Amino acid sequence: MYIFSFEKLEVWQNARMFILDIYKLTSKFPSNELFGITSQIKRSASSIATNIAEGTSRNTSKDKAYFLTISYSSAMETLNHLIISKDLNYVSETDYIVSREKIEKICNQINNLKKYYLSQQ
Repeated sequence: MYIFSFEKLEVWQNARMFILDIYKLTSKFPSNELFGITSQIKRSASSIATNIAEGTSRNTSKDKAYFLTISYSSAMETLNHLIISKDLNYVSETDYIVSREKIEKICNQINNLKKYYLSQQ
């Protein structure tokens, strides 16, 4: 089986594992939030990895960097949803801190990859 370039990226692998974490975390959210914050945080977390994958298929370094910017923005959206979830007591302080640290690591990796692509121009 062929392995695509994005699958080899540590940042994509971390983002993919983060999606699984978010799905586990949101399984504890109230059922009345299923179409609210639960849906929003799942979509924004998924968008982090999705845009990394999509960006790697682009031809130019500028396009690759653009999709990494979108990925970073999705990480910030996810962080915002996590903060609100903590404020609503849907997420414990411990789970919030662990998730936030994972987002910070992914964001640093996104920024480093973006810098690399932009240096290739």
